[in-house]
Amino acid sequence: MKVFILGVFCGLLVACNAAPAKVDEVKPIAIVRSASENNADGSYSYSFESEDGTKMEESGNQKQVGPKPEDIGTVSRGSYSFTTPDGVVLTVNWVADENGFQATGDHLPTPPPMPEHVVKMLADLKAAGLL
Repeated sequence: MKVFILGVFCGLLVACNAAPAKVDEVKPIAIVRSASENNADGSYSYSFESEDGTKMEESGNQKQVGPKPEDIGTVSRGSYSFTTPDGVVLTVNWVADENGFQATGDHLPTPPPMPEHVVKMLADLKAAGLL
């Protein structure tokens, strides 16, 4: 048991004295524009832009999302964009509301179109009052 404890102690001693791996120094990216607004009614907006071209903006407000007056939630929308390492600017626009989070962007995948027979079946079910 003493040998085991001595081994663990020596292992910890070696680990503590080991030099940390050299990490390339990363220069911080400056924020060149920043704005923020919070209103008494619960609405808000904020945005920023950094020196590397990254941009972000968001706004939101309170909304009744259920049948009761106390069913209040925040509805938000916004966008962000950044430049990929190969120089392409990507932008994502989004909405977060009672329907969940929905993001759109030219680079984001989209589902394939529904097959015609599925479209017809859904129309038939709706016409029959089953949807």
